[in-house]
Amino acid sequence: MDGGGVSGRGGVTGLGVHGGREAGAGPLLLGVRHHGPGSARSVRAALDAARPRVVLIEGPPEADALIPLAAEEDMRPPVALLAHAVDEPGRSAFWPLAEFSPEWVAIRWALDHEVPARFIDLPATHTLAWGRDDGDEGPAGRPGDPAGEIPETSPSEAPSDAHGTGPAGEDAAEDEPAAHVAVRVDPLGVLAEAAGYDDPERWWEDVVEHRGTARGDLFEPFTVLEEAMGVLRETYGTGGHDRDLVREAYMRLQVRAAQREFGEDVAVVCGAWHVPALRRKSTVAADKALLKGLPKVKADMTWVPWTYRRLSRHSGYGAGIDSPGWYGHLFGAPDRPVERWLTKVAGLLRDEDRIVSSAHVIEAVRLAETLAAMRGRPLPGLSETTDAVRAVMCEGSDVPLALVHDRLVVGDVLGEVPQAAPAVPLQRDLDRIQRRLRLKPEALERELELDLRKENDAGRSRLLHRLRLLGVAWGEPTASRGSTGTFRETWRLRWEPELSVRVAEAGVWGTTVLAAATAKAEADAVSASGLGDVTALAERCLLADLPDALPTVMQILADRAALDADVGHLAQALPALVRSLRYGDVRGTGTGALTEVAAGLAERVFVGLPPACAALDAEAAEEMRRHVDAVHGAVGLLGEVADPGQDPPGASGQRDGVPPGGSATVPGKDGQGAATAVPEQDPAATPVSGPDAGGDAPAPARRGLRGRWQAVLKVLSLRDTVPGVIRGRAVRLLLDDGELAQDEAARLMSLVLSPGTAPGDAAAWIEGFVGGGSGGGMLLVHDERLLGLVDAWLTGVPAEAFTDVLPLLRRTFSAYEPGVRRTLGELVRRGPGRRGSAAGAGAGIPGFGADLDGDRADAVLPVLRLLLGLDDDRDDDATNADDNDLAGVAG
Repeated sequence: MDGGGVSGRGGVTGLGVHGGREAGAGPLLLGVRHHGPGSARSVRAALDAARPRVVLIEGPPEADALIPLAAEEDMRPPVALLAHAVDEPGRSAFWPLAEFSPEWVAIRWALDHEVPARFIDLPATHTLAWGRDDGDEGPAGRPGDPAGEIPETSPSEAPSDAHGTGPAGEDAAEDEPAAHVAVRVDPLGVLAEAAGYDDPERWWEDVVEHRGTARGDLFEPFTVLEEAMGVLRETYGTGGHDRDLVREAYMRLQVRAAQREFGEDVAVVCGAWHVPALRRKSTVAADKALLKGLPKVKADMTWVPWTYRRLSRHSGYGAGIDSPGWYGHLFGAPDRPVERWLTKVAGLLRDEDRIVSSAHVIEAVRLAETLAAMRGRPLPGLSETTDAVRAVMCEGSDVPLALVHDRLVVGDVLGEVPQAAPAVPLQRDLDRIQRRLRLKPEALERELELDLRKENDAGRSRLLHRLRLLGVAWGEPTASRGSTGTFRETWRLRWEPELSVRVAEAGVWGTTVLAAATAKAEADAVSASGLGDVTALAERCLLADLPDALPTVMQILADRAALDADVGHLAQALPALVRSLRYGDVRGTGTGALTEVAAGLAERVFVGLPPACAALDAEAAEEMRRHVDAVHGAVGLLGEVADPGQDPPGASGQRDGVPPGGSATVPGKDGQGAATAVPEQDPAATPVSGPDAGGDAPAPARRGLRGRWQAVLKVLSLRDTVPGVIRGRAVRLLLDDGELAQDEAARLMSLVLSPGTAPGDAAAWIEGFVGGGSGGGMLLVHDERLLGLVDAWLTGVPAEAFTDVLPLLRRTFSAYEPGVRRTLGELVRRGPGRRGSAAGAGAGIPGFGADLDGDRADAVLPVLRLLLGLDDDRDDDATNADDNDLAGVAG
């Protein structure tokens, strides 16, 4: 943009001898590109030269009272003005500002020079009402919701920046070409194309970001940009944004009011697209007529933190800046921006253990400058520096380059706002809890490991679970890498700007996090659509430690369970309910009511499951098989939690699962530390009865559930009307629990694989027995009798039926680990019963022997004792007992 400094519409007419404007030139209109560092530098230079008595800024006037907070020490951009409807907090809009935003520079200049600063855009009370009156079903302001997509309330960057910022159905001005009213135009794209550029960003960098502001030429960029926008508006009208007419009418009224109060020394910082409209002559009556009858809602405003990552997004709350980190660097670098940028890139790559030397930086600078010269650019831009980094520092690889783009070009900068900023009571309570727990919001995603036995970690867990109940997804639970104990949690945390809206929206439930989460849980329980939803909610209440909400949830759970006759629903609800019982030990929460409901639910499943498994098609049978697996795990856990011999609460946070041998090792009560093996299937084998985790029932009653469940599995395994996949899984579960001998399991398999059974049903039985991720591959590896039966059946399947059973078998065996599949292939290739078994490691017999191999078990006992930290100076009886247990594990 190298045009002259003369405006053809009576605007800024140039500079006097001392850099001032001519008398009577009207207000100083500084048309900018939002979040443009070049525009920001030019605004600061123009304000320094003009010294206006008041600065008017495009933005909601309700935020005028918040402007002084920008001078606070704790205020660090990027930040955003948040407006939300008082009666509907989810309906909201943001006006984000970075340190390189011209509006932010204007605000800071006014505060530093003690000059009044005011916002002059259409009030948020109308902006928020527009989305609602357009017929939106949900609240505005959610990511991806066009009604709330008001990132900057101006189309000076692109048309997408003005979505939802004007009243619906506003007609275009009479003097605008009707053929162009519906056209949505990108002003920068049109100007770039006219200049011969295929990339608007590259054009903007060349003509603005890389253009120095020479002495005596401070207002020229604004003059030329105003002329360009004037031509575009004459050609395209409003560019498809008819609501801008209303906004511009309001801004003209505010400019006139400022001129009456301060005279002609008025500076206006707004999107360049609006400058021709503000310069246009219009009567006060005409402008007021456009504003008549606008919808209104009661709105509140505050400052909230923002992130560079949100600035880079084109939808939702994003402002559409592709490279905010790069723009921030350009604005903050006093000189030699390319050299400083490439030095910063080298530091990042070194931190990632890549070999980058000073010579790499020097060579990258030379390459970037050469590329700029070859491409006819005044200075190297982001594309040139990126190409230089890829070629010199990344050795042509895009993998480290992606890291540079994510960490530096975009960046993870999170702004801060002072405590004095207005906030809803719930936000105040959240801030207080965050400070107490030392859990600071961060824009960079990180993992947080929590040990629930520690008071501070338990408090963090409660806070994160309560926020999830309120819909504030600050943290996402993830699988723990180091431990599977119930006393350990792992969270993936990232604070996103829209969470401030979610907090404001959740404020309707209460003024504190605890009160709001309690009220929300009770409301969710009442409105829950199914039994599974209520049981999941009960689990979340325990995790969030909401004792006041739990009675309501449990009452609704009991009522729903009594009325629901669908076995699938009951089986789906039981696992979550039983899992919750463990939290009585770890979190100190009473679970007595849960225990009784879980036991009653289990009994109803036991009665209804066999009839529900009859006459099912393949898809329903597979779903019911998953229910059987879930109930089996829940029943085992229910008996485990109720076992009076488990470790006391707080000792380890969980008790190891019962080994598949059908017995549990219970610490002795004789004071000698001896251990006794108690059969799991015999409820009367434990003479000691005591309270369980809930403290409401004796242990034998709970342990009897496992015996009744095993009886149900036996019925399922023998009933011909039950689909093969369920019968096979029932046999497998009984075998794992020690309730079915291996010979009997082999007999049942031989029956189902006999020629009298349809091949499809036999294949389904095999899938239930050894499929579904249940460790069936290892079972076949270590029991060659079962493998031999499968092999013999498969080789005898008729050719016409083989095509039908192949997909099912392929699905079953493809789920095994590669090592398991390879071992099975070796066993099948050598044939069963031959010496040198891959599974027996040279034992010389097929499969495992009938008894434990004592020599092999003794060889690992010293290592196991060392790993378990067992002392060697205990009495011989205890040592022998421990060695027997260890031998059982090793064998």
